[in-house]
Amino acid sequence: MDAKTVERWITRGRLPYRRHRFEVASFLGVDEAYIWPDALGRDEVAIVSESEVVAVWPHRSEVPRDTWGHLFSQAEREIGVLVYAGLFLSEDAGIQKILRDKAAAGTRVRILLGDPDSQVVADRGDDEGIGDTVPAKVRNALALYRPLRQVEGVEFRLHRTVLYNSIYRADDQVLVNTHGVRPGRGAGPGLAPPQAPGGRAGQLVYRQLRAGLGNGHARGRG
Repeated sequence: MDAKTVERWITRGRLPYRRHRFEVASFLGVDEAYIWPDALGRDEVAIVSESEVVAVWPHRSEVPRDTWGHLFSQAEREIGVLVYAGLFLSEDAGIQKILRDKAAAGTRVRILLGDPDSQVVADRGDDEGIGDTVPAKVRNALALYRPLRQVEGVEFRLHRTVLYNSIYRADDQVLVNTHGVRPGRGAGPGLAPPQAPGGRAGQLVYRQLRAGLGNGHARGRG
């Protein structure tokens, strides 16, 4: 393609042919929908978004342990965790080692937990029918994470946000645990939607994760 063609895309708002969109997006290393968000029709977006969900489990507790290890092990740029407590991760020494090793290799690791002194965390305990157990879980997670909190490149923050999903991200792969009312320990379906070109499911999840990570306040290393 020549420079004048590209200039018309920019100055006249012309939509390139699909093969040209794919070539440009591949060259820039971004999603086609990031450059041309209106390029795909509604039906195409729906089909692509459906294809983003590659695995579903009836409960978070049924997600295989190896799946968590594989998710975080493959990350090279960024790992993000947005939860109320996510106690099961803090109890897993293998996962903590992966996070520590990834941070040492230059991967950005951010873990956002619910503020145990906040009303939203207390309310979550009421929703689950377990009273003040959720704040206690957060404090337990913070205690178990104490060695990891000393690691350079690992950032812990606390949030006071109502969560409808727990989100676990590793680069462009993500696991989502939806929340329900009185679901019980480890309940709620687990979904694994990577971000497919033109899909919206992954975009929505990443937007929620970015908002959560941006709204929390830093937790000290002590």
